[in-house]
Amino acid sequence: MIEVKDIYKTFGKNEVLKGISATLKPGKNNLIIGSSGSGKTTLLKCIVGLHEPTSGEVLYDNENFTKMDFEERVPIRKQIGMLFQNSALFDSMTVEQNIIFPLNLFTQMSVAEKHERADFCLERVNLAGKNKLFPSELSGGMKKRVGIARAISMQPKYLFVDEPNSGLDPMTSILIDDLISEITEEYQTTTVIVTHDMNSVMGIGDHVIFLHNGEKWWEGSNHEIAHTDNKELNAFVFASKFMRAAREKL
Repeated sequence: MIEVKDIYKTFGKNEVLKGISATLKPGKNNLIIGSSGSGKTTLLKCIVGLHEPTSGEVLYDNENFTKMDFEERVPIRKQIGMLFQNSALFDSMTVEQNIIFPLNLFTQMSVAEKHERADFCLERVNLAGKNKLFPSELSGGMKKRVGIARAISMQPKYLFVDEPNSGLDPMTSILIDDLISEITEEYQTTTVIVTHDMNSVMGIGDHVIFLHNGEKWWEGSNHEIAHTDNKELNAFVFASKFMRAAREKL
């Protein structure tokens, strides 16, 4: 479980986050949504320690991450998996080498154990046998799946995902959503997803946090979204005619 307590983040005179508090639960897809500039990515970076909050606290299972120094944070960082928006694979490395990379940094596993773990992770994301391919030989959806395989290679307790469906076709997006959701439930991972994809929100949004102008404007499940009278949330989620028509049938 991750607790975010009264987080403020200011860059110069620009106050990006304004007192955000939330509890991100294990075994759930915790989605952070909002329009561009609402503070989604900044909040994500504050939670993982890429930005230091101006004030407020982030707790990982009751441990105050915000007050720790770099060395004290290492044990928690080892439990974090991250899927970046562009997958961030190393072009000069094979699929297998990309997955093994964090194992080389943070574990004392033998070479055989690392290869066995890479095989397991690739099988888990339905890419068994693709070990020796390079990123240039993969489709966009396959790159995302390799990114997921690398993110879970350390058996993370916390999984952070930034725009997992960016640049993907609708069918592949559903496959990626389903895969993330399955892994979250299977391993009881605390999964935090930043997304603009309303299909993801409605499909896997166990817990949804809507940010508006740097504030938490709404919080609830995907089932509750259809029945909210929050004007800003409705304008964001049901902006298209298709989504408005779908809402009427819910």
